[in-house]
Amino acid sequence: MSKDDLKPQLERYRSDLVGDTLPFWIEHGWDREKGGLFTSLGRDGTLLDRDKPVWFQGRGAWLFATVYNSLEQNPRWLEVALSALEFLERHGFDEDGRMYFLLTEDGQPLRKRRYAFSEAFASMAYSACARATANQDWAERARELFEVYTRVSFQPGAMEAKVDPATRPGKGLGPRMICIQLAQTLRENLGDLSFEAWIDRCIEEIESDFCKPDQGVVMETVSVSGEIIDSFDGRLLNPGHAIEAAWFILHEARHRDGDSHLLTLGTRMLDWMWQRGWDEEYGGLYSFRDLYDRPVQEPVHDMKYWWPHTEAILATLLAYRLTSDRRHAERFQQLHAWTQEHFADPDHGEWFGYLHRDGSPALQLKGSHWKGPFHVPRMQWYASQLLEESAV
Repeated sequence: MSKDDLKPQLERYRSDLVGDTLPFWIEHGWDREKGGLFTSLGRDGTLLDRDKPVWFQGRGAWLFATVYNSLEQNPRWLEVALSALEFLERHGFDEDGRMYFLLTEDGQPLRKRRYAFSEAFASMAYSACARATANQDWAERARELFEVYTRVSFQPGAMEAKVDPATRPGKGLGPRMICIQLAQTLRENLGDLSFEAWIDRCIEEIESDFCKPDQGVVMETVSVSGEIIDSFDGRLLNPGHAIEAAWFILHEARHRDGDSHLLTLGTRMLDWMWQRGWDEEYGGLYSFRDLYDRPVQEPVHDMKYWWPHTEAILATLLAYRLTSDRRHAERFQQLHAWTQEHFADPDHGEWFGYLHRDGSPALQLKGSHWKGPFHVPRMQWYASQLLEESAV
């Protein structure tokens, strides 16, 4: 198998991004009247709920500004990005400087959550829009929100714990994984290498505390010192999160000229969680598994969600690009064929978000408070970048 064998799939991602995914969200999700983005869309783009998730204002602004910065300076893409960012700027912040999670159509607050993911994606958005417009105030805002994110996520006591920390202290993979991508994004958009200290810190912690070579897994939650917690939540494996973290690490290996340690770590994480997550009977990635292959308590454990598959597409592509090991190319081809058959909607565009185990749609949704213009177009964009750089 040669690297040219993957070119048709990567060309498909570029054409789907520009000709399908971005137009779908511009036509159906962009609120031209009040600004910002709607995300709760039916199969044909019908608006089902007018409330606006704050983290998708940031994610959407980042996406549209990023394709403007890197693919084509299409003025409509920048207009959508700035609409989302300006709506977020007007309405997304509480008086304490933290951000809401959900707003009404016109920006009134509905919900605020304990974690700082709204701040993380807003930081990414400000950095991408600063790069697109040379607005230095937005660059500074990106840095400020990065500080908020890291304080809330990593300073002891800054974020309310899920369980009583005096009884069962623990920590999660998610905040560390997102911090890697956030720092990488700000490094790229702001040209600031100081963010690499956070990248190094989070990768080291993932390797030391969340990776379990003797078990061949990446844990979702561990004790504060990295031990396995023998409970439903403690044994839970999230293949999508672990594989997403793997491709962020592989991206870092690529950025650092093929750093051998990072390359080994990222490919091991991918291999482990592919073995744990891939459904050998029906294809696709399970949502959740148990460390010891016991039953899990999440009823959706065997559903197939859109986002783990987009993350696995990028992880396998990067692994093949960096190693030339054909097993990664074969996995990519499996993923490409399975997602195009089951997630992609040839009639109305974009992807379904939620499938039954056998790959049939569980819901006709194209968007919700959890699915919007991010994972699918981010995958298509990144794959397009690899194509343009003749990397695969």
